[in-house]
Parts: sequence; structure tokens; C-alpha cells
Amino acid sequence: MNSRSNNLLANIDWVSILLYLLLVLIGWLNIYAAVYDENHSSIFDISQKYGKQLIWIGAAFVLAFLVLLTDSKFFTTFSMVIYGIMIFLLIAVLFFGTETKGARSWFEVGDFRIQPAEFAKFATNLAIAYVMSRHNFKVMRFSSLLTIGLILALPSGLIILQNDTGSALVYSSFILVLFREGLHGSILLLCFVAAAIFIMALLYSPFTVLLVIIGGTLIAFYYYRHDIRELFQIILFIGCGFGLFVLIKWMFNLLISDYYMLLTVYVITSITAIYPIYKRKMKNMITLLLISWLCVGAAPSVNYAFDHLQPHQQDRINELLGIRVDPKGTGYNVTQSKIAIGSGGLLGKGFLQGTQTKLNFVPEQSTDFIFCTVGEEWGFVGSTFIIVLLAVFILRIIKLAERQRSSFSRIYGYGVASILFFHVAVNIGMTIGMAPVIGIPLPFFSYGGSSLWSFTILIFIFLRLDANRLQVFR
Repeated sequence: MNSRSNNLLANIDWVSILLYLLLVLIGWLNIYAAVYDENHSSIFDISQKYGKQLIWIGAAFVLAFLVLLTDSKFFTTFSMVIYGIMIFLLIAVLFFGTETKGARSWFEVGDFRIQPAEFAKFATNLAIAYVMSRHNFKVMRFSSLLTIGLILALPSGLIILQNDTGSALVYSSFILVLFREGLHGSILLLCFVAAAIFIMALLYSPFTVLLVIIGGTLIAFYYYRHDIRELFQIILFIGCGFGLFVLIKWMFNLLISDYYMLLTVYVITSITAIYPIYKRKMKNMITLLLISWLCVGAAPSVNYAFDHLQPHQQDRINELLGIRVDPKGTGYNVTQSKIAIGSGGLLGKGFLQGTQTKLNFVPEQSTDFIFCTVGEEWGFVGSTFIIVLLAVFILRIIKLAERQRSSFSRIYGYGVASILFFHVAVNIGMTIGMAPVIGIPLPFFSYGGSSLWSFTILIFIFLRLDANRLQVFR
């Protein structure tokens, strides 16, 4: 036992633990500043959020200690069992959970509340690492991608049923893990293209979106072929075809929109290109054509999908894109958040001196919008320091992941980094108006036990795996 403890103390990454402790301490101080009450000035007052957070922090340290004492083989052996338990809890909370702010995602016993969706992240990460570390797993094989898709879809789907879309979106961060393990860059590019098409379809007319898709396809065609003559021929064919349709429309006074005329010309052009592309065995062109067709097909469905979002989700997207700005309505949180952060200036107003914070102008200022307190009281310099500190911690996790001899540990480590990156980027992004308000916590800073405990378990499982890296078990 003593030998095992000595090995653990010698092999554990103390830099990561120190960074974790520093972030937790700074986060606690910011919760204190965010909800400071002069009548309860003691930071240890457990009747206040900052006092309760200290209890959560103490419990988190106990959890971290227990995880470190656990044999690392436990996590590899029982990965799917842990995943199954979390899926069961996600189902159970739909029937027995307490509804808070429209989301049924909490188990409540007296004053104690726990959110299974937070803990499902590390459980899903374990399951992903287990499946992807199998010897027969090939990331570009359809059956492998389908398996990963199902593992991710199950918890995210159940969380969406709880009306907690923000937590469900976190699972999209696992695409970074797949990319690290060999997912082709074209698939990652396709995801970015899909996001761009979604945004453009909301901002511009269908004709404009189709014109951009065609333009992008032609640019990609030239990138792969480097043949200006072929490119000119295609442009001429599309232009003449569209011109002919316009002429026919004018002559016969047809009620056909420019969008459908251009779409028809493009479809005809694409069909005529299939045979020569197949004959020359140009794989890049086939992929490009498929992506182009997917974009053309997806663009008209964006408005349909948008119309089926919940009203508050539509409002947040409209606010973000500037389609409909209501600073006193749906945009109030973000407006007040930007005012608070901007009022901090270069060096901030000082600890406990934030007027926007003290007067409670920013809703959820101790949870989703905790970064406002950082910006107002610490200013640009302090905010930059916090962002850099979080970035250093994530980069440290990536560095540790790269030194793993076990594929399970490496994949799990990248999952940890991806989840942390998503939370940090989206949470800070939404407080400064660069991301939609989806209600996810800032790691180590936002008030709440479930969030802190889940991040602690997520991270310390990896540190335990890293401490045992010299013993390759998969």
C-alpha cells in the first residue's frame, strides 16, 4: 500500500493539480464577489451561495482524492457500466426530477440537488474512450462512426427531452476527439460548412445562399483541378442556362422564382458532370459534388428547422445574428453582461467594487454569467489572465494526453480537453455576445455543486490514468 501511494505521488501531474486548485480558488472568490451581501460579509457563511460553494469545493476535493485512490483499471473495465448507470439516471430524472426554469433535470432531496446531465459527460467520455480503443475500431469505417454516434445521441437526446439544450450541445465537442484519432478533415470541414449554411439561410434569401454555394463549389473545383479553362466553361454553361430561363420566363410571363431557375440549371450541370468525373476516377470531385448537393438540399430546410425551435431559442439566435434585437427583452441578459464587462475598463473597479454586480443588473450573475464579475472587477487585464489560465490548463491536458502509451487514456484525455474547451469558449462567448445564450457553466467559476463535482471527476480520472501511464493496459 505504501509503495502504491509513493508511486502515485511520484507519477501524478502536480502542475495540473495546482492549476485546478488555483482556478477553483479564483472561482470561489468571484462567486463571493458576484453575490456579496454586506449583511453576510463572511465568505464562510453557509447561508449564502459562497458559503455553500465552499462545501461543494470541500466535497469536490474528497471526490478527487477518492478517484486518485481508485485503481486506474477500474475505469477501463467498468466504462460501459458507468455509462449505463448515467443513462438510467437521465431517464429517471424525466419521471422523478424537479422542474427548474422549464427544465426537468434535477433530483432534489430537501435542500440538496444533483443534476445527472453534468455527470453524464465524464461517463460518455469513458464510453467513447472504451469503444475507440478497441483493436477493431477504425474511425473512418461507417459502422464505427455509427457506434460513436449512438453513444453520443443517447445522452444528448435524453438531455434535450429534459429541455436542457445547452448541456446537450456539449456532446458536439467530441468531434475534436474523432478528428485527433483520424477522422478525415473533409468531414470536419463539412460540419463548419453546415453551420455557415445554417447562419446564411437565416440571414439571406434562398437565391443568395444558392449563389454562394455554387460559388464556393467552383472555387473548390479550381483548387483541386487548377484548370482555368474547365472552370470558365462551367461558369459559361451555368450563366447561359440561367439567362435562357430568364428569357423564357419573361417571354411567357411564368411565375417561377429566380431561385428555382438557378437551382434547375445547377442540377442539370451537376448531372452532366457525373459521367466524366466517374470516368476519370476523380475522388475529390465526387466528394465535392456530394458536399455541394448536401448543402443545396439542406439550405431550404433551415427555416423549417428554425420554425420548430422553442420561441426563446429562436429569440436568442435572432439576437446573436442581429436579425431582431430587443435589448429590453430577450437581449437583456447579454446587453447587461456587455455593459458590466465594458465598465471594468483596463484594470477593473476592484474586488467587491462592481456596481453592475452589486445592483444585480445581470441575471444569473453567479452561474451562467459569472464572467461578468471577472470583467467588471478585474478589467481587461484580469479577464485576459483568467482566459490564459484556462487555456494553459486545457493545453496541459492535451500535452498529457499526447504522452499516453494507452489509446484509452489518450482518447479520454482529448475528451476532457474538448469538453473544457467547449464550456469555456461558449460560456465566455455568450457573455460578450459572440455565442448564443445556451446556459452552460464556466468550469470552476459558476456556482453549483453538480458542475464542480462533474468537472472534478472528469479531470481527476484522467490524472489517475496519466499517473499509471507506464503500465500499458490497452
